[in-house]
Order: sequence, then C-alpha cells, then structure tokens
Amino acid sequence: MAYNNKPRYGEKRSDERRNGGRYNKNNSRPDRRQDRAENVREEVYGREDADFSESTPADRGYIIGRNPVIEALKSGKQIDTLYVNSEAGGSIGLICRMAKERDVVVKQVSETKLSAMADGASHQGVIAVGACAEYVSVEDILNVSKEKGTDPFIIICDEIEDPHNLGAIIRTAEAAGADGVIIPKRRSASLNQTVYKTSAGAASWLPVARVSNIPAAIDELKKQGVWVYGTDAKGEDYTKTDMTGPIALVIGSEGFGMGRLVEEKCDFLVRLPMNGKITSLNASVAAGIFMYEAVRQKALKK
Repeated sequence: MAYNNKPRYGEKRSDERRNGGRYNKNNSRPDRRQDRAENVREEVYGREDADFSESTPADRGYIIGRNPVIEALKSGKQIDTLYVNSEAGGSIGLICRMAKERDVVVKQVSETKLSAMADGASHQGVIAVGACAEYVSVEDILNVSKEKGTDPFIIICDEIEDPHNLGAIIRTAEAAGADGVIIPKRRSASLNQTVYKTSAGAASWLPVARVSNIPAAIDELKKQGVWVYGTDAKGEDYTKTDMTGPIALVIGSEGFGMGRLVEEKCDFLVRLPMNGKITSLNASVAAGIFMYEAVRQKALKK
C-alpha cells in the first residue's frame, strides 16, 4: 500500500546527537556525571523499591530468604528479578542457577541494598521479586492484532527505569487499545508491584514482552511490516506525521532518550512542540500524547 512507500528514517539520518532527558526540546544532553551519581544512589535504594514507608516487603511482592526463594523457583511462581549478594556463599550459587534456568533476571547487589529491601527481615543474601504478570514474546504481541483483525499498535519502552513511568505508560497503552508493550531485560523497570499499582491493574490485561535486545526486537517487527516511530525533539511535528497503519512507538529513557542503535533502527522521528519556558515533559506524559495522536489518526482513516 502507499504507506509502505515512505522512506525509512535511517536512510536520511543526520549525525546530530540524540536528545537527552525525558522529552526535551533542546538538543543538549544532560550531565552524565550527575546522572551516574543518581544511578549509584538508586542502586543502593532502588527505584523499584520506592515508598518503603507505605508498604511491607510482602506488599511489594518480595520473597525473602534462601528456602522461600528456592521453593518459589521450584513451584513455578512468576519471578521478575532475583537480587543476590554473591559474597553470601552457600546455596546462593544454586539459587542463581535455578533462576537462570527460568530466564529470571539476576542482579548482584550489596548487603546494604538487600537490607533496605528486606526492611529488617533476615534476607540471607537473597530476595526475589514476584512478577505481577507473566511476560510474553514479541510474537505473542504481534498475534494480538492478527486475532483482532487490526494493524499492529505496539509501544516500545527503551530503558524506562522509573516503575511509576512504566506503570503509567502501560495504563495509557491499554486504554488506547495498544496490542502490547516491549521492554528490555536490563536497565529497565519491570513488572513489579509498583508498576502494577501505578498501571491501575492494566498490567494484568496488556501483554508485556521483555527482550534481551531492543534493536533486534525492532528488526523482528519490521519483518512483519511494522513501521517504527522514535520520539525525539529533532523529529517532525507529530501532528503532521502519518501514524496510521501498522506502527510501533519508541519511548526513550528518562535520562538519555533513545539509545543510538535504537534511534538508527527507527523509520521516522516525531516530536512534540514545546512552546513554554519548561523544556521537557515526563516520559509517560509524552508517551500518552503520542499514543492518542495515533488513535486519533486511525479513527479518522476508518
């Protein structure tokens, strides 16, 4: 169809560096040293472990201690992430092997991190975080549109680390009728209890795929005829860009925007106009605007 005659963005990509920080109209990038310092603080306390004072470890879906974690892994319980202190020794090695056999992300953390997560409970060097929903494959998400008889409408979150942002994006995506969300295994929030709560339960309804490599996932989508739109301040006005047909929207990270390889894989870049003194938008807010523009255009084309 005529839509497929559009040139892919990569064929005319400039060498201009991608925009950093949330959704920012300036092309200057944030201070990486400051961001690295913030990341260190988050590694100690953990964004996904926010709001300690408002809930208990059990409320946050934590499984604490070696035997409880081993039994959870044996039983097939959905585990999102395993936090371990490798220096603890003993059965920690066995637990890590069991987790990897089930494709559970394993993160090496400090004793301080585990103690903060356990809220005083004896963690024995390991805490598992239960997933609020089961992950699916990219193929599963593509099958959603096939079953509905519609064009694919997919949201890709490129290293969205704040679970509140991811939860809000999932909530909006479900309301907008998206087929699913794709997130990376590393440097990303995951389907934990904070995401579930922020999504207002949408995480139970909207399929989420967790992949090792976002660029490879984009290649898979392209093979199925999906056009990929990156969100970046140097792109075209989002209201003047055709966002009908089979599409995937890429939402960049809060700190650095889309990764270089991810940006290069995009067919088009779209932007929001920033006319005030504030030059950035929260990632989930920007994602919602882009999603509903696609919804609006698809409705007009019917």
